[in-house]
Amino acid sequence: MDVILLEDLKGVGAKGALVHVKPGYARNYLLPQRLAISAGDKAANLYKELERQKQFKEDKLVAQAREQASRIEGVEVNIPTQANEEDTLFGSVTNADVADALAQAGHRVDKHQIEITEHIKQLGRYDVPVRFFGGVSATVKVWVVRA
Repeated sequence: MDVILLEDLKGVGAKGALVHVKPGYARNYLLPQRLAISAGDKAANLYKELERQKQFKEDKLVAQAREQASRIEGVEVNIPTQANEEDTLFGSVTNADVADALAQAGHRVDKHQIEITEHIKQLGRYDVPVRFFGGVSATVKVWVVRA
């Protein structure tokens, strides 16, 4: 059975390729999982239309991510914590703490979008990257202050 792949599949082919696979593999796995479409006289047009719709959705998501990144770029938040005399925290500041501080400042950001390489364990100012869809990112200034 000939199919056009909608995704890259290891051992089968690349996205957009016309490949010949066993009918059971196509009927029971590729077609129900929407990994391929049956190759026919209208399949190429269907594939092009699906790609156009997918690109349109992706462009829309990237535009939303850029708009959200421009709103959050340069925002400064304070996170009050307890620390000893050497400015070492009793615990650490995590991406969830930064997400909560941003939410209190009026910016809704998922904690998984905040990329702190290591937990913050000292008082001070930190530049924290926030990653959005499509490689769009922004930097937030986080001030960890004594409570």
